[in-house]
Amino acid sequence: MPQIAEPVFLHGCAVLTGGAVQSGLGVLLDAGVIQAVLPATASTTARREALPPEALLAPGLIDIQVNGGGGVLFNDEPHAEAAHAIARAHRRLGTTGILPTLITSDPDTMARAAAAAPGFVQPGTGLLGVHFEGPFLSPLRPGVHRKDLIRPPGEHDLALLGTLAKTLQGALLLTIAPECAPAETWHRLARAGVILSAGHSAAAYEAVTPSVTGITHMYNAMNPPAARAPGLVAAALLSDRYAGVIVDGHHVHPAMLRLLLATKDASRIILVSDSMSVAGTDQASFMLQGRRILRRDGKLVTEDGTLAGADLSLAQAVRNAVSMLGVSLASAILMASANPADFLGIGQRHGRIAPGRQADLALFTPEGDVAGTWLAGAWQAS
Repeated sequence: MPQIAEPVFLHGCAVLTGGAVQSGLGVLLDAGVIQAVLPATASTTARREALPPEALLAPGLIDIQVNGGGGVLFNDEPHAEAAHAIARAHRRLGTTGILPTLITSDPDTMARAAAAAPGFVQPGTGLLGVHFEGPFLSPLRPGVHRKDLIRPPGEHDLALLGTLAKTLQGALLLTIAPECAPAETWHRLARAGVILSAGHSAAAYEAVTPSVTGITHMYNAMNPPAARAPGLVAAALLSDRYAGVIVDGHHVHPAMLRLLLATKDASRIILVSDSMSVAGTDQASFMLQGRRILRRDGKLVTEDGTLAGADLSLAQAVRNAVSMLGVSLASAILMASANPADFLGIGQRHGRIAPGRQADLALFTPEGDVAGTWLAGAWQAS
């Protein structure tokens, strides 16, 4: 956990607050919390820190799909030390909050991650929860997930996840294929506090239960919509479900991203990195469940060319949303801060510059680069 810094009043640059970029404001931080947003000229006993006038002070970025970083893969090391190492790697890339993500794995690995999570998901660490992407997926849409490990949920799984949701001091996100179990199974998990997101699915439109409130990596690993088979894509576009999306220029064509923006309210779109262990390193390859993954031409692929996560940071996804889709920097940042916080149910503590929120902030240059972050009020240089 970072050391809580002395009271400080940040001022001198524009501030992204109240959903808009505003000038002439300062942000008072104390005890790891945003105490107030005040006029920049306000009198305060806190230490005053002038920020570059051309910069933008914004909420810290929140990434709900982080498989690894800094040379560490959560699937290989589903324990606290690995989770903290991954979080540190992404802080250097501009992300202050993550959900370490375990992709489809064997029951023992899943149980070890579940046992470790309550110990590392703690306030002030940047670890906001945990994401299980599988194993309750469709073998028809596995992507890079191992088909031999994909399975329907059993009673032991439901008990494990229900218990974890009750004990975790953060969010428990589970990616499922809705068609692989009856709707009542998903209702049971949702009632227990598990956040359900549909992905790696060949589900019919009608099979997407109301318990599913999110979509994992929109358009990827799901059936394309057809005239008489609208499927998961239409279930996402024609609802208020949150849609995670990988904006790297490889996973989704920009035209399909613009369709998403034209169809859904921007407050329901979440930028994700889907990053792997190579994030924040210069490694050219890594091993994923016995397969070599190559870092090639800005993407991560198996030797047969299957996409295997993304060679992307969340700050880069923000910049890509600006350059590829024409959204404003402020809008793109909100898709990577306020929106994921609201989806996870932690929007009253994270994701915005407002009184009472944890002082997790990012300082953006005019080009969209991150000069550094504050985690619980403590400066973290990039």
